[in-house]
Amino acid sequence: MSYPMPVARARWCDVGRTVDLVTASLATTVLGAWLVPDEQRRPVVLADVARIWTEHALLVGDVFLLRGGTAATVWFHRYRPIPSPARYEERLALACGGDHERFLLLEQALAAHRPTEAHHHLAILAVPPGPDRAARADGILAGSQRWMDTLGLPTYAETFSDGHRALHGRHGYLERDSFPLLNGMLVHPMWRPASQPGRRGANVARWPSARPPRPEQNRAREWVPR
Repeated sequence: MSYPMPVARARWCDVGRTVDLVTASLATTVLGAWLVPDEQRRPVVLADVARIWTEHALLVGDVFLLRGGTAATVWFHRYRPIPSPARYEERLALACGGDHERFLLLEQALAAHRPTEAHHHLAILAVPPGPDRAARADGILAGSQRWMDTLGLPTYAETFSDGHRALHGRHGYLERDSFPLLNGMLVHPMWRPASQPGRRGANVARWPSARPPRPEQNRAREWVPR
């Protein structure tokens, strides 16, 4: 009998760890290469942008880490539209330099096809290459999805490869109409209907460090990446 890998709800002290996972996952992909064509600059630029959105998710969403910090998911609670991160345009331009426009084009394309009804958005699934990658992907998605299911809303994700489509399909996601990006890639949206709410966080572990409280009023009113 198999048991789910423990998943922890990340805290502010885990931002660096999460950023490293996102960067390592995206840097070798076709999407990462399109966003930042310069291979030498790519890890630095992706890390700076990942930090912007990871920090924002800790305010208006959730971040989860697999035990040992080997995989992560970054979620946004899209109850209604939320503002962009503080000083977003300024921070993005500073982080990306000449690649700034590509990141904006990606965000605009994804936002144009995103559901308008209330949902939880799995914005980033970060599982870097390495041993047991498939198991880590299943573990982080299952564990964080279990938490989201307790909140009583559907969940949504954009996938960029057949492997990711198959992974989400195994976890109850249904495919929606694909759409292209300017670089020729196809985006495959996936939708998972709401599950019956259970006990909140029943299968989620906690890191031993303290996490600053999050204003519940802001969490109810705000939202995420465009």
